[in-house]
Amino acid sequence: MINDVKEILLSEEDIDKLVKEIADKINEDYKDKNLLLICVLKGSVCFMSDLMKAIKIPCKIDFMAAKSYGASTETSGVVNITYDIKYDIQDYDLLIVEDIFDSGRTLEKLTKVLKARNPKSVECCSLLDKPDRRAKEVELQLKYTGAKIPDAFVVGYGLDYDEKYRNMPFVGILKPEVYTK
Repeated sequence: MINDVKEILLSEEDIDKLVKEIADKINEDYKDKNLLLICVLKGSVCFMSDLMKAIKIPCKIDFMAAKSYGASTETSGVVNITYDIKYDIQDYDLLIVEDIFDSGRTLEKLTKVLKARNPKSVECCSLLDKPDRRAKEVELQLKYTGAKIPDAFVVGYGLDYDEKYRNMPFVGILKPEVYTK
């Protein structure tokens, strides 16, 4: 797998530092709230796991899954929710935990769906932000962001290409020849 990576953008140490910084802000902002972390499957699993371990206040977790990529490096533009949370969320302050804020369509759709269920609040958190790829119509803003990254196809730390590379402990740029075959 490592031979398919052109460049490492974030090392394990870089990621650990970003996760701790985000968790520290969450600990402060949500100390008197009823926090429910919502992990967006599958890409956010590594980030969510490390983030919730660094959060020192009471919280619950749940999961959602949405598809917009498939086996491509380009989003289809259509977001489908394929797995939904199980909680009645009216008494919770929600924090959606995402791996990458790319086009923004997935987070925007999930935010609208969850807000319609009347939680106390809904905010978004993403380890990575790729602003150059944001869809023009997306107005959503992140409350917590780890690192801005260039417009490149990245894998590792939960991020995949065709369901591969998620288990690498760093975030790296995938060599174009891997996905243009």
